[in-house]
Amino acid sequence: MRLDKYLKVSRVIKRRSVAKQIADQGRITINEKVAKSASEVNVGDILTINFGNKVLQLKVLELKDTTKKDEALGMYEILSEKYKEDFRL
Repeated sequence: MRLDKYLKVSRVIKRRSVAKQIADQGRITINEKVAKSASEVNVGDILTINFGNKVLQLKVLELKDTTKKDEALGMYEILSEKYKEDFRL
């Protein structure tokens, strides 16, 4: 499954166009390799997403073409969620 579609179906990112934009900026890695929006996602892959103020690392548990909101959480497991420090003076 394409990375941008997986992120939208799993509801990690709400819009596929936003997922595509983030991926094409080089802010997502799959198994520590920079990924583009068309990169293939498989069960067991580790995704690291840099949102700007937060870095989310998750493991792909399941692939589905469509899903309901309550089923989407079962598609991945959050491994870590780190917030960047605010260095304002």
